Amino acid sequence: MNTSYNKIKFVSALVALFTGFNLATAGPLKEGDKFPDLAAYGLEGKLPDLKGKVVLIDFFASWCGPCKDSFPAMEELHKKYADKGLVVVAINLDKKRADMDEFLKKYPASFVILRDPANKLVGEVKIPTMPSSFLLDKDGKVRSAHRGFKGEETKKKYSEEIESLLK
Repeated sequence: MNTSYNKIKFVSALVALFTGFNLATAGPLKEGDKFPDLAAYGLEGKLPDLKGKVVLIDFFASWCGPCKDSFPAMEELHKKYADKGLVVVAINLDKKRADMDEFLKKYPASFVILRDPANKLVGEVKIPTMPSSFLLDKDGKVRSAHRGFKGEETKKKYSEEIESLLK
């Protein structure tokens, strides 16, 4: 069986064990839902001011193959739209900070990186796959959710959605 799939199942089991949430049966956030307040989850890293901003929140891990492809795309989106009001926030799920640091050496990012080592936020959001991302409007409501990363197709959708929210 696929090693990435086994790791996702393992992380899902750990999240279920430690948070009481089961990713396999609980539904993820959907369009129109208010995204949880990041400050309430003890995330490592400097929280940005998100008030009045369009926000792309992405959950990633060092062992996630598609995350390696999505990071350059998010960096490109960050550089293109940051001065227009977009904030990109990537939330790492690695247990060991060193794993995240190693990933970031290979896939550097100038956008905000936070870490959820206790999986408190991921347990609340109930992400179905890795990577998972949520595009939030200026009021903090989910306007779109992306499961996985499908290269140019996903990047194009991000751009279209971001541009419509920044108007």
